[in-house]
Amino acid sequence: MGCGSSSEGKRDWKPLEQRSCTDIPWLILFFLFCVGMGCICGFTVYTGGALRIVRGYDSYGNTCGRRNSPIKGIELSGLNMTENKYVFFLDPCNIDFLNRKIKSLALCVSKCPDEELKTYYDVKQFSLSNGSNLCSYDLSPTRYTGSSERYTKCPKLPVPPSKAVRVLHRCVPTELSCYAELAQAFVSFVNDSSAIQRVIAGVLASKEIILGLCLLALVLSVILMVVIRYISKVLIWITTILVILGAVGGTGVLWWLYADHRKALDNATTTVFGKEVVADNVKALLIYAIISTVFTVVLLLVIFFMRKRVALTIALFHVAGKVFIHLPLLALQPFWTFLGLMLFWVYWISVFLFLGISGTPMKSNSTGLVEFQMKQPFQYLVWYHAVGLIWISEFILAFQQMTIAGAVVTYYFTRNKSEIPSLPIVSSTWRAFRYHLGTVAKGSFIITLVKIPRLILTYLHSQLKGKENACARCMLKACVCCLWCLEKCLAFLNQNAYTATAINSTNFCTSARDALGILVENALRVATINSIGDFALFLGKVLVVSCTAFVGVLSLNYQRDYTVWVLPLFIVCLFAFLVAHCFLSVFEIVVDVLFLCFAIDTKYNDGSSGREYYMDKALMEFVEGSKKGGRYKPADGDPREMKKMNI
Repeated sequence: MGCGSSSEGKRDWKPLEQRSCTDIPWLILFFLFCVGMGCICGFTVYTGGALRIVRGYDSYGNTCGRRNSPIKGIELSGLNMTENKYVFFLDPCNIDFLNRKIKSLALCVSKCPDEELKTYYDVKQFSLSNGSNLCSYDLSPTRYTGSSERYTKCPKLPVPPSKAVRVLHRCVPTELSCYAELAQAFVSFVNDSSAIQRVIAGVLASKEIILGLCLLALVLSVILMVVIRYISKVLIWITTILVILGAVGGTGVLWWLYADHRKALDNATTTVFGKEVVADNVKALLIYAIISTVFTVVLLLVIFFMRKRVALTIALFHVAGKVFIHLPLLALQPFWTFLGLMLFWVYWISVFLFLGISGTPMKSNSTGLVEFQMKQPFQYLVWYHAVGLIWISEFILAFQQMTIAGAVVTYYFTRNKSEIPSLPIVSSTWRAFRYHLGTVAKGSFIITLVKIPRLILTYLHSQLKGKENACARCMLKACVCCLWCLEKCLAFLNQNAYTATAINSTNFCTSARDALGILVENALRVATINSIGDFALFLGKVLVVSCTAFVGVLSLNYQRDYTVWVLPLFIVCLFAFLVAHCFLSVFEIVVDVLFLCFAIDTKYNDGSSGREYYMDKALMEFVEGSKKGGRYKPADGDPREMKKMNI
């Protein structure tokens, strides 16, 4: 991995004083890997896989909308389909969900039937009038009504009306009645399970409430970010008190509602269908109440034992709040990262679909039609493409961490805040792109090396479930657990390595070594602040979810006779947690970057002339003042008293 010992001796940290390219070999390796990903896309284009997906192809290997070359052993291949631009399926509703394909003969046609064709005579007239043959190419339109082959080579009657999708060039049925068999099977399944029927009915009946509660979760998350910015000194205690009140109050309301619904069920004051709904709600409320009670007890115990340390995060959150005041665009980073991931995933899925039909056309022994099979060594392209999904996704996430770290480092180590660049996020993004892409590539590759075997073992465990013995099952789970823990530890080390790179512009291994050394020297201090900070952010997420769930319970209570609460409340709580996590994840990264900057600042500066502290005065006074007999307490009049930064 190129992590040999450095020839440097003990080196002073010089934040932002010099900038150079880091881990260039890894940048070259990542670039070559991306070129390989591009070559796979080019391979699908060259072999026609991309064109077959976009333009469509028939069951004889002909690509619609172009001239084709004949395929050995397939009589109806190699036809000129320049005028036939759309794919038409003889039985579009015969879907094989297991193999994810339509089990029907596909043809290239010049026009999709825009009205229902009930007889073979209608099919014949449509073909003669429009020049679009809906039966197999070897069956002329004049033989549609009299040939015995029409039952296998012509579409299934009645032919549903369809519309041409110009992007993918497919004839798609416009009436849902086409999928009557599928719908009937689904309805039968739902009717066989009255509980599922009531749950689905509950979601449909409360869809407006669900949308309103999701919007409430978004608003609460934004308000929480505002609170973190402007009243950080009281945030921790406000959050703690509100969480306690919310947990206790929510538990009390759940028990009260359980008793109320239980009483209504015993009195049988509702209809038969309503009584079944109330019975389901009684069970759901009892489960929710028990879970809420256990959670509240555990939460109160944790808060009680950590009450003396909760105050430590007040100064830290005060500084983090100032970071967001000076760098408001930090809150938008998850959206840009999400957009980048979505674009890459769309590209990856598209190429993956192209690969599925980029092989050599072969005649199937079972159907006599064309199948595309990829032979050696091209089969390994799929594995290469899968590794690319993980590595490039991790690269995008790591680039976000490097960008945020660079912006926070610029803020922290700039004494005069008026000298901060007008757009520090843009400046940090440019520095990461200009100098540190190699470091980002190396860090993300390390995570990829751990994640791939973990995913493989997880897949094997799911495939062998119920087939292996208890010992093998236990070993697989243990390996997956160990790899997961290793991945989390490496991710934490990577994040601190990115921060060290943003400070000193050193390569990944040097940065990781230096950052690890700093953190080990300040293990107790950093662990305390880190644990309290993460706990406070967790309380913020719990606060958003609790408030949303509390309002949801009160709102759904007005529909108790025809709404089952299980799924609507679960959807709302899940969305609330994801939204809160999205907003607070950036704040968590900022806090972690501040930890390392703080540790470096206290190690290489002592407050004397020429070695003034960079950190905020409130943070230093609190941390050092909390230590009995601390030598850095400003009140002691020590000549190395910390000097306040210019804000």
